[in-house]
Amino acid sequence: MRPMTTQHLCRAVLSAVVLLAPALSAQEPAGGTPVRDARVGLRAGWWDAAQAAWNMRLVSTSRPPTEFIPAEPGDFDYMNSDVAFKGNYLIQGNFQGFSVWEITDPFHPRLVHAERCPEQQNDVSVYKNLLFLSGESQNGRVDCGAQGVQESVSAQRFRGVRVIDISDPAHPRILANVQTCRGSHTHTVVTDPKDTSVVYVYVSGQAPVRPAAELAGCSAAVPEQDTASARFRIDIIRVPLGHPEQARIVSRPRIFDALVAPPEHGASPADVAAAQREADSATATGAYVITFQGLPIVLPAQFVTPMLDSVARSNGRTAANGADSAALRGAIQGIIDAEFLAPLGPGGVRHGPDQCHDITVFPAMGVAGGACAGYGLLLDIRDPAHPVRLAAASDSNFAYWHSATFNNDASKVIFTDEWGGGVAPRCRATDKPQWGADAIFTIANKRALTFQGYYKVPAQQTTTENCVAHNGNLIPVPGRDIMIQGWYQGGVSLFEFTDPAHPSEIAYFDRGPMDSTKLEMAGSWSAYWYNGYIYSTEISRGLDVLELQPSALLTQNEIDAAKLVKVAYQNVQDQQRATWPARFVVARAYLDQLERLKGLATDRIGAARSILASAETRSRDARRSMLTTLATDLERDAARAADGAKVRALAAVVRGIR
Repeated sequence: MRPMTTQHLCRAVLSAVVLLAPALSAQEPAGGTPVRDARVGLRAGWWDAAQAAWNMRLVSTSRPPTEFIPAEPGDFDYMNSDVAFKGNYLIQGNFQGFSVWEITDPFHPRLVHAERCPEQQNDVSVYKNLLFLSGESQNGRVDCGAQGVQESVSAQRFRGVRVIDISDPAHPRILANVQTCRGSHTHTVVTDPKDTSVVYVYVSGQAPVRPAAELAGCSAAVPEQDTASARFRIDIIRVPLGHPEQARIVSRPRIFDALVAPPEHGASPADVAAAQREADSATATGAYVITFQGLPIVLPAQFVTPMLDSVARSNGRTAANGADSAALRGAIQGIIDAEFLAPLGPGGVRHGPDQCHDITVFPAMGVAGGACAGYGLLLDIRDPAHPVRLAAASDSNFAYWHSATFNNDASKVIFTDEWGGGVAPRCRATDKPQWGADAIFTIANKRALTFQGYYKVPAQQTTTENCVAHNGNLIPVPGRDIMIQGWYQGGVSLFEFTDPAHPSEIAYFDRGPMDSTKLEMAGSWSAYWYNGYIYSTEISRGLDVLELQPSALLTQNEIDAAKLVKVAYQNVQDQQRATWPARFVVARAYLDQLERLKGLATDRIGAARSILASAETRSRDARRSMLTTLATDLERDAARAADGAKVRALAAVVRGIR
């Protein structure tokens, strides 16, 4: 999710557009495509919304800690954000702080600690005993105080990345506040395979550049005017693990050089018409109306009032009068354009994006995927402190490149499009399926991004449900590319992209909207697989834990093979490569896949299953002999099989079983 200016401008402005705009609870039968999509028509409610699931089940829901439950549903200040994992702990960010959950028993998560630290958006990552926390709001404080910061320039304001000791999860302790010029909307922990004594943090800051009087060296100029500009760069923090309190910025790579403004699709006709009706009505009452991203937008009072007060003070008045209002009305469009419209570069060509929303790194493969507003970037990170852009992709069907996920061998990458900023309904019947979706690319020689196809949650959502592509990660099923993903109030969707041009849904979980009459913020911010279960951070309702169910599309053998992959920690934006031990269940998972797609003759699949079953009961030497013979036969079968590569992968597993 992304703000458009200071505290809530993006959400307030986009919500202004959103506001213009038979109950059931069902478990679909397992198997192939459902006859009727049970996600359509779910009963609304905060804690009692109807639910629908297909090929997965909800095993637990934990409400937020008392201090993080808003008095009213949909309060922006109390939204749950992203999560990170450390051993048996899950750390969940929230716009008021963060929560630490003990998840040894996923059916009964236990709250260990709730830390109050108001901030946008408290994006979280972990590494060993360190927690990293993003902040970019005007009211964030270095001491995490709830009183905010009133002064325009203050040494107490925090915008950047906090480094926190969580050796004792119940008593976190701030070690360092690394200040940055544009704060930190998100960040990415980057491990260095060549140096285990440090980690790096890539900072994606989206807030306006703070004044140099508050943080020395901050400049909002374009690079042509000031080579030290805080725009058109990312900040990289180096964290020495032996002395994390010494964390500091060590480089500011300009990965956006020479990018120009990308093509855009603009607003949908339905949104334009609704916004114009609202703007016409509001103009008659004296409201402030501007044009933003092709839409007439009625500016909310919480945005206009501080600006009007500032105009009055500059004219020596304590309260605004008609002249102040007229002055602001004449200047307001220019203020918006200056803040959000990319500046002109050399030759009068408009610049491209000046920041990323999120960066996913894959250190084992030496690459990163930057989701950078108008572009998807492929980066070389073999020198983690100095990433280099390898390729850039734009797409007129994309409004806002939000996040990235590689497949396990980095031959593909998925970019998500957060059209509408996460606060709008973008899965309606009137919305194009290519908008607000995932775009799947193949990667050639780690240098070229080639578009293959789109995936969007297939069930149409209502106008009272914020829905768009958001955060997810891979399910480590050997031999397949499968991703679990949160879609806000579009729910949680599991889909396969092994064939990148034809992705397809495998399973889902969804709830009805928070309110049937108006849009309130809710839904799955992120859905992540971690050591056998799916954890979904629900914006308004807490923490959901889900479990996959076997079906014709994903067998129990495949699920059990995925559960063999265990990690000690997980930050989804620091992608780790999955490896599978040579086990019988992995071999059976490959056989299930070969049967599903007719990749090997039916009689050979049956014979292999029989031999595996028999070998599993034999003594070690007898088992070894049977499996060696089977592996040799499979290698011979691969030459004439429809899917020779998978048969060879199966043979390698069989040969490796001990």
